[in-house]
Formats: sequence, structure tokens, C-alpha cells
Amino acid sequence: MLGSYREVMWPRLVANKILRKRVGSNNFVADFPPDVDQKLLETSGLIDERPSFNSKSILFDQHKTIHLNYKVFVSTWNVGGIVPDDGLDMDDLLETHKTPCDIYVLGFQEIVPLRASNVLGSENNKVSTKWNSLIRETLNKRVVTRDDRDDGINGISQDFRCIVSKQMVGILITVWVRGELRPHIRHPSVSCVGCGVMGCLGNKGSVSVRFRLHETSLCFVCCHLASGGRDRDERHRNSDVTEIFGRSSFPRGTSLDDLPKKILDHE
Repeated sequence: MLGSYREVMWPRLVANKILRKRVGSNNFVADFPPDVDQKLLETSGLIDERPSFNSKSILFDQHKTIHLNYKVFVSTWNVGGIVPDDGLDMDDLLETHKTPCDIYVLGFQEIVPLRASNVLGSENNKVSTKWNSLIRETLNKRVVTRDDRDDGINGISQDFRCIVSKQMVGILITVWVRGELRPHIRHPSVSCVGCGVMGCLGNKGSVSVRFRLHETSLCFVCCHLASGGRDRDERHRNSDVTEIFGRSSFPRGTSLDDLPKKILDHE
């Protein structure tokens, strides 16, 4: 059965991976279509009225500058091919009860077992959907606060949205932001690089995501490198990193809104 499955999948999927055919930069999951706010502004004729911000500062005049500080939570977790239980409590990982952040970037490795059917076949997005559901549930829990004025208990609803989630075989990266930041997120895109079997399949490699927050470009890379503790394994991992930096690529954008193309070009 596996032999016939390979015969069906090789021409369409594996050949594309061998030829290193790029995954579309907009081929990802999100709560909103890419740049939906920009399209709405353009069609409504309000594009010139959209304010221009910088995530480090907003210059109102020559003498007054307001700094914007955002907290970013970044985590990586190799889950060893184990599908999460429905009741998995992610509070300890995300620590939302201790230090609530504005942006959450979560990278996972081996969300599916790295057997031939998963490496050569279509993506099993049921597992990534389950991880995203658990993350959404955890980030958007009601936060209990105490009102000192009347010593009462209040519940505040969180509002986190997924701006980009991308899977390549067992690698998953998913980015969540507070709802009020969503209008200031621009140009989300992804770039996938396979470094596994035959130097091109996705059992090893990286999924990179980039976006702009106000006028600052951010790029996050989730990678799964060659394993092993021998000297040649270390060289193999370094080679994987070189491949990831060299082959990862994002769209440039328009002449009016030039965007970084390579990972290290981002701010």
C-alpha cells in the first residue's frame, strides 16, 4: 500500500520539492486575509488618511516623540509526534497569568510523526488546527482582576488573533497579536525551506514568517535541523542553517513600499 501511495505522490509533490518550487508567500492560515485593511482603505478612498507609524516612535512634531513598547513572547517546542489532548493546559507554557504580552510567536517541531507518508504526502493540517485551537482558547481566556474601588471581581475578555500560521510537514509556526494591533500589522508572508531527505524534503528545514508592525519589519524562523552528536552532525546542522539563510525569500512589495527579501534584511 505504501509503495502505490508513493507512486501517486511522487510526480506531483516530491518533484516540486526536489525542484525547490517555492511555496506561495500568501499560502498560510490566518484569521484575516492578507492585507485586508489595506484593500478596504484603497476601495474606500481613505488610503491617504491612514496614519504612518513607527513601532519605535511616533513623531508628532520636532520636539515631541512618544515611544511604543511591545512585549513579544517567543517559544519553541519539539512535541515528538504526539497529538495534543483536548484538555491540554497551555497556561504554563504561555504564562499569560504572569506576564501578558502583545505578540505571541510559537514554533513547534514534529507535530506529526516523521514517517514516509507524512514527509512525501499532503500536509496533515488537522494537528496544526488542533494546536491553534488550544492556543486560541488559552490566549483568550477571561482574565480575573480585582477592582480596588469596590473590592469587586471583574472578568476581562482577551482578544488575540492569528495573523499567520504555517505548517511544513512537522514544523509549525503560528503568530498571534492583540486585536488592537491587528490594523497595524502589514504584509504577512511565509517562506519554507526543506533540508531533509535528498536535501530538499520538509522533514528537516525551516518555516519563516515576516510582517510589519507599524513601520518596523519583523521576521521569525522556526527550524528543525539535522540531529546527532557527532562532529559531522554539527557540520550538517551548520549547513542546514546556511541553506535556510540562502534559500528563504520573501516578496519585495511595490516601489512605494519596499520590503526586505532575505531573513537578515529585516529589522
